Amino acid sequence: MKVKLNNRAIINISGKDALTFLQSQFSNDLHKSDSLHVQINAYCQHQGKVISILWIFKKNNNLYISLPKELKETVIKKLEMYRMMADVRIEDFSSKVNQYGLIDEKNYRAVKINKNLSLLTTRDDLVCGGELNEWDLACIHNHIPEIYVKTSEKFTPQILNLDIEELGVSFTKGCYPGQEVVARMHYLGKPKRRLFRFHSSFKVSIGDSLNVSESQSVKSSGEVVRVAKKDGDFYFLGIFEVSYINNQIYLNNDQTKSVNLIHE
Repeated sequence: MKVKLNNRAIINISGKDALTFLQSQFSNDLHKSDSLHVQINAYCQHQGKVISILWIFKKNNNLYISLPKELKETVIKKLEMYRMMADVRIEDFSSKVNQYGLIDEKNYRAVKINKNLSLLTTRDDLVCGGELNEWDLACIHNHIPEIYVKTSEKFTPQILNLDIEELGVSFTKGCYPGQEVVARMHYLGKPKRRLFRFHSSFKVSIGDSLNVSESQSVKSSGEVVRVAKKDGDFYFLGIFEVSYINNQIYLNNDQTKSVNLIHE
């Protein structure tokens, strides 16, 4: 299935210092990026909270960043602020290049996200058989989180499970904004919250809170970060307190609206 990802932007990064520059900004090891695979990265602020999750790949000796359109200006502004005198060009290619998500579909021009999903970028307009909701559902099924304006600068990479098998974080690559905080949590502690999959028969939106009555947390026990609808029900990825994951969980502290953990 092919889905046009018209909610995503794409940024072209070029220049002789491009790789070195991005290596100093993002959470993963850009030296391991290539033209066949999407490399997931977190762009963090100084406290280690994720501003945006980025999909990065190489093409024609340039680096490309795919990200939610609503965070494009924030990311470009921050990159420009740090660019200084480096030989780096940062260009918004969103109006020039179309992005398509492929679900269980092979295309030699696509870059793989995992064994089920891939990203195709092209200047052509292609015929699609799926809608954005189906792409979100596939990403939820594959545990691929997203960050939007509502959830930007709220969670560390570990809370989003980006540290598991170093999916989106390298702990050997060197410095980047927030690196000390992220590394400290990795080596000295465990995150109290993690990313889980849930199901609900009630309407769910990004930013909704997830609660259990037993939690002593001053904040809500968790928060919804990605949602899709299927057959009238809602499937979503949510941040939640690990110690309470097997308790009864409610949506927005409403005990008439329970949600269910999807057991792996």
